[in-house]
Amino acid sequence: MTGSEHNIVWGPLRSVLEDNFTFSTIKEIAGLGGMDVTRLSSLQQKAGTSVSKGQLMTALDGLLSIMPEDEKTRFLTIATEEVLRRRPSTSDVLKDFLSRLGWTVYNGTLIPLEILDLSELPELIKEARPDLAKASQRLRDGDLSGAISAACGAVDATTNMIYRQKDLGNPGEASFQERVANSLKRHGTIANLDKDLQSLGWELKEIGLFRENLVKSINQAAYFMQTLRSKMGDVH
Repeated sequence: MTGSEHNIVWGPLRSVLEDNFTFSTIKEIAGLGGMDVTRLSSLQQKAGTSVSKGQLMTALDGLLSIMPEDEKTRFLTIATEEVLRRRPSTSDVLKDFLSRLGWTVYNGTLIPLEILDLSELPELIKEARPDLAKASQRLRDGDLSGAISAACGAVDATTNMIYRQKDLGNPGEASFQERVANSLKRHGTIANLDKDLQSLGWELKEIGLFRENLVKSINQAAYFMQTLRSKMGDVH
């Protein structure tokens, strides 16, 4: 995340924190997120003082503005996870706020919508969803090798299911690229695509050219993932 994106995420999270948690709990969550709460020691709600949550949030604004970028990312991620763990009922409100700004929360994890669109998850088999979410999280955090590994895991889960359903043999005996190609063919994805395009009025020649290039693109993507997976140390 860039500096401006940090500020965008902090706005909704800040609102949920202030509206749903006590003064002391907000400080505790900030500390768990890695913020130096010793710099907030002068802000205490006790007899004889008039310190408000608004003053605390303003102080947090200031501390967040001077945090290094990697620490900001960690803080926002952990703080979001803590908010959802302690108050699951805030999930829908936080998701609504964040979605307007290009972010979402999945399984307690903060993820940019450009990386993972939750509306597409129901179309995937349930075995592949955790790895896909993990890949999104790792990509968000800049862990490219971890993202590739998790994404490959999601593809493995999908192709393994198709191999079982279509009785294609032992998927472990085929390469990653071969499993993707065989699964795509036997699942009927391309055949169904041809029918859909015909129903839209596409010419057979156009459909053939489109299909040919699509299959090549998928094979190339599978090779790309297979190669990176086998050479994790070189990903960065």
